[in-house]
Amino acid sequence: MNIASYNVRGLGKGVKWAAIRRLINKENIQMLCLQETKKDSIDRTLCQAIWGSDEVKWEMQPAINSAGGILCMWTESVFKLQNKVTGNGFILLEGVCNREDMKICIVTIYSPCDINNKRLLWDSVKQLKQASQVRLWCVFFFERPKISYII
Repeated sequence: MNIASYNVRGLGKGVKWAAIRRLINKENIQMLCLQETKKDSIDRTLCQAIWGSDEVKWEMQPAINSAGGILCMWTESVFKLQNKVTGNGFILLEGVCNREDMKICIVTIYSPCDINNKRLLWDSVKQLKQASQVRLWCVFFFERPKISYII
């Protein structure tokens, strides 16, 4: 399963959508996690325009006062969502990678700037991990401009 994470620094319109769509097609991306969408609402039309197909599923966390915002999109034939958890600054998607028939948790994080809220966020994710029966976790988090890490 090809998964990508990208800090879009605002989803905007047109040119950025087309660039993301080209990335999805060129790299055969099957799940895309976007941080810092700066959108308070996201609908099917927007997701289809970005994904380039109507065969898209998505979960989102709205931006607050045009700050933050997370969007995860995927093809259901590749990933079957079974459970989701949204918290302050993260989305956790638990499901099955259909091709591998493997259960996985995918977490995308847009971390708060202040250390206390950052600590609360990571404590929440840690508690979810400790309580989970799923062994395979993929965590994407944004820490510095234009850099994401996979752990």
